Amino acid sequence: KRAPIRRRAAVKEQWAGIKATEKDNGAKPERGRPRRVLDGIPRAMPALQRANAISTRVAGVGFDWAQPVDVVNKMDEEVRELREALTESPARAAEELGDLLFSIANLARKLKLDPESALRQANEKFTQRFDALEKQFEKRGRSVDGATLEEMEAVWEGIKRT
Repeated sequence: KRAPIRRRAAVKEQWAGIKATEKDNGAKPERGRPRRVLDGIPRAMPALQRANAISTRVAGVGFDWAQPVDVVNKMDEEVRELREALTESPARAAEELGDLLFSIANLARKLKLDPESALRQANEKFTQRFDALEKQFEKRGRSVDGATLEEMEAVWEGIKRT
């Protein structure tokens, strides 16, 4: 009899965490110190990939949210903290933005999506829409450089509906 899907997914994720720990790019722990879960994840790795690798590793040892909605709740918390930080200092805002981005990477992992691919698709969608926005202004003999934010928003909303 096969294990329930939820259990199989947890085992698969734990196995991925174990394998990721084994693939540590040759990094060795300090002498006299046991190997740690996050050993070997290169600090120079692109940040989004590194966030994904970190969250995969810790999920492999059970440090994870039960459901994707739990991650979304964490993201809501991080957004609230970011709003508060905006009035404090740029450094505090950067810290909270980083926490939010890390949570978003966790959500992608939880949904079994590649965060890099999702962001790449969002970039492409935005680029296409902005190009369409510029074309709309060109048809009117105008440039976005001379347009107000309100004018651009109105055109943007029309483009999103098509």
